[in-house]
Amino acid sequence: MITKRIIPCLDVRNGRVVKGVNFAGLKDVDSPVELAEYYGRSGADEIVFYDITASAEGRSIFTDILKEAASKIFIPLTVGGGINTLSDFDTVLKCGADKVSVNSGAIRNPRLISEAAGKYGSQCVVISADVRRVNGTFTVFSKGGRENTGMEAVEWIKRCVSMGAGEVVVNSMDTDGVKGGFDTELLERVCGAVNVPVIASGGAGCAEDFVRLFKELPDVDAGLAASVFHFGEIKINELKMLLSASGINVRIDKK
Repeated sequence: MITKRIIPCLDVRNGRVVKGVNFAGLKDVDSPVELAEYYGRSGADEIVFYDITASAEGRSIFTDILKEAASKIFIPLTVGGGINTLSDFDTVLKCGADKVSVNSGAIRNPRLISEAAGKYGSQCVVISADVRRVNGTFTVFSKGGRENTGMEAVEWIKRCVSMGAGEVVVNSMDTDGVKGGFDTELLERVCGAVNVPVIASGGAGCAEDFVRLFKELPDVDAGLAASVFHFGEIKINELKMLLSASGINVRIDKK
């Protein structure tokens, strides 16, 4: 049985972790390095860093914060935001990232996916898709959810995987920060379309939401969340105990 992963997501702006609702109304949370260290001690399986304004502001990612965080945690680290070239992949990986998440950069230049997969391996390339329903159609957004691309989401994700993306993060903008549960309709569509790991993002409000996610959609590989972890509404070690008791295979640190 595949072990399900629990992944905290740190959205970083101006050197601080922030969180909002439906990609808006951002509030300051904490230092990204201190929060990453905390999650590293708390049983997280991986950590995701997103520089959420790098693409919109047309700048490179925060390498200083990344280097410091990578030196202090001992679980896989995925980094995204402002990834537009192979040079950006190289920079992030040399700073200590294990995987690189690309969104707007791949929308502008889809060949970036195949080029990065060819140079670094598919296991390093994560396609992150910000998806919102527009007139009943799952639609991809870019630049941190600010720009409607007009592309149908599932077909875009399939294309990215065919070009070499080794993992997919599905960010539901409709459920982000609302805490009403994961977007199972969207996730089911994506899981049925690709044969690489799928990470569910957006909507977790309580520990039971993770249980329902993995029970209803056993093909989902991981659950990602932000505010419920940041504000202590869900403790990762307690969540994993609940998942284990519910028959879901997770890694539990023995201390």
